[in-house]
Amino acid sequence: MNLKDVLRGIDYKIIKGKNNLNIGEIQYDSRKVKTGDLFVCIAGYVTDGHKYIESAFKNGAAAIVLSKKVDFIPDCTVIEVKDTRKALALMSSNYYDNPAEDMKIIGITGTNGKTTSTFMVKSILETAGYKVGVVGTISNYIGNKKIPSHRTTPESLELQKLFKEMVDDGVDYCVMEASSHSLYLDRVYGVEFCQALFTNLTRDHLDFHKTFEEYYKSKIILFKNTVNSVINIDDKYGERVYEDAKGKKLTYAIDKNADLMADNLKIHSRGVNFNISYEGNTKHINLNIPGKYNVMNALGSAGVCLAEGIDLNTVKKGLEDMPSVPGRCEIVTKSYNLGYEVVVDYAHTPDGLENILKCAREFTKGKLISVFGCGGDRDSTKRPIMGNIGTKFSDFAVVTSDNPRGEEPMAIIKDILTGIKKNNYIVIENRKEAIKKAMEMAETGDVVVIAGKGHEDYQILKDRTIHFDEREIVAEIIEESTVNN
Repeated sequence: MNLKDVLRGIDYKIIKGKNNLNIGEIQYDSRKVKTGDLFVCIAGYVTDGHKYIESAFKNGAAAIVLSKKVDFIPDCTVIEVKDTRKALALMSSNYYDNPAEDMKIIGITGTNGKTTSTFMVKSILETAGYKVGVVGTISNYIGNKKIPSHRTTPESLELQKLFKEMVDDGVDYCVMEASSHSLYLDRVYGVEFCQALFTNLTRDHLDFHKTFEEYYKSKIILFKNTVNSVINIDDKYGERVYEDAKGKKLTYAIDKNADLMADNLKIHSRGVNFNISYEGNTKHINLNIPGKYNVMNALGSAGVCLAEGIDLNTVKKGLEDMPSVPGRCEIVTKSYNLGYEVVVDYAHTPDGLENILKCAREFTKGKLISVFGCGGDRDSTKRPIMGNIGTKFSDFAVVTSDNPRGEEPMAIIKDILTGIKKNNYIVIENRKEAIKKAMEMAETGDVVVIAGKGHEDYQILKDRTIHFDEREIVAEIIEESTVNN
């Protein structure tokens, strides 16, 4: 593709060479550069692409895009832009023929509920007859084709490539989780959204954003480039989002007056029944995921689809036909007659842990037992908070390791213990043994909540990553128990 076409819509300056040349592919990793490629210098978490210009040139780069003054100017075309991240997003879109213009993009952001909401919106849209793509934490989807996901929102180059694949496959709507990282780092820069959904905002990612205000500012970016915003006004930040958002707005709530509301909630271990009301019409919904917060997810997802012109009957059918979401309040003992339930959930924030435990409490007839830890190399200030929440909202807790990464598991656990105010816990560092102990303690009517990893099928240790699927582990423990008995 001609470099001039790749640079369309970007304010740039030619430092050396010419812009009228053909390039191969766009790269931001110098190790992937091949002869004829365009290398874009991106500043990452650990290092800066400007340090690897010489390496990219030696690997055959025909052109370099940079934003800083550098000591080494290679003997190829060199282009200067103000911001290489924004330039990468626009160049990637141009390179793949601006695929986002050929389908509708729905963005979902918030601390919790993004993944479940994408699955709900996907189900409603498919019920309405549309072909849907998904960009998210668990996996990416093009229709029913599942594609592995390595981060919640891919870098702009990979995202635009995925958009192109969706368009080529006839996708009408792309529903995507828009993480605070992706918004702050301009991975979705230049993409116009037809709908932007705000789920909630609670403490998370302060290792990256440093302050809660910066975290909020990252989230609000999505609502500056959308046709319509769908906003949870039961959340304390919802009113602020409503004021800051551009374009049309639709509100949803359970406890406050809003455009879209739910009432008459009946929560049980296999789901929740409730009424949904919009513009004078009411429908009864039988959702197959329990919890008040999943009613909120359903409301937000319904709001997005209603704003797209889909009728309430179709919304009802789409919500009721939605399959369970892996690792999101997932009851993994449905096929066993144990007398107690085991729930696996991705909750890894204070608010997420409190939500899943309150949800489980609503259908617990006996004791509520939790298994939880905290990830390493992440915001350590939330650890004591989660220790307090995990023991406060459980009858008994097993504090264990999560993904320790580069930290010592017991050091993380000690941080968690500083926030505990009740004597209703034990510490078992080995996560499998912790799960086993919780299940051995469980009796008829009890519920065991395993929080933190959810859909993940791995555990990240200091020196390696191991296979670790909690659904498999629960099944193994049940089978071992059956054999021994």
